[in-house]
Amino acid sequence: MNVVHILSTDISSKEFAPFLHGKVEFRFSHLSSQAPATLLDGPVWIFVDWVLPDLSGMDMVRRLRNDPRTSSAHITMVLEQCDEGDKRRALRVGADDYLIGPIDRTKILDRVLALMSERDVPLTHHVIERGPLMLDIDAWRASWGRTNVELTPHEFRLLRFFAENPNRALERSEVIEALGRDPSSFEGRNVDAWVRRLRAVFAKAGVDLPLRTVRSVGYVFDA
Repeated sequence: MNVVHILSTDISSKEFAPFLHGKVEFRFSHLSSQAPATLLDGPVWIFVDWVLPDLSGMDMVRRLRNDPRTSSAHITMVLEQCDEGDKRRALRVGADDYLIGPIDRTKILDRVLALMSERDVPLTHHVIERGPLMLDIDAWRASWGRTNVELTPHEFRLLRFFAENPNRALERSEVIEALGRDPSSFEGRNVDAWVRRLRAVFAKAGVDLPLRTVRSVGYVFDA
């Protein structure tokens, strides 16, 4: 099953159900001003409101273009009114196109499906580098300096999520959701077990993984 990620700064997108179209599943996520809260495996489409609670939509677009996870995503600016000056400014800062709000699940899907039929879908980045750590996303390969580290797919995705959110305390519930697991079926102790195995793999390779435990909170990847 191919997955297309649709991120929106509209808080209501948290409630949007996935949409299945042929062999492609479209998954919705809410995008905060901090960072995407899930792993982005596959094409990414982002809808950014012109006005946000803690920064402008233009600043958000600039931030997304400078983030390797979303630099090649298709970004649509959601304008509050049909203003020619706003349209030009949105495109100038890096948006691919624009819509006049408000928007809902149907309007988002209509836009994404229409554009997907016209051109190739942009892909996410391919490599993550955090100091000596290098993750080749396409090849599912991890290395520390010149040392290759053999990881299972689950371990690779877990490490990728930590590496994509460096220097930030990630709660165990965030990790569970980011890896696409059902929060009702997994607990914090499951995450602890995953982290122990990940650390053990790197320790076997002679590497002290900079993954720090924050008591009563979760984990931080110290980049």
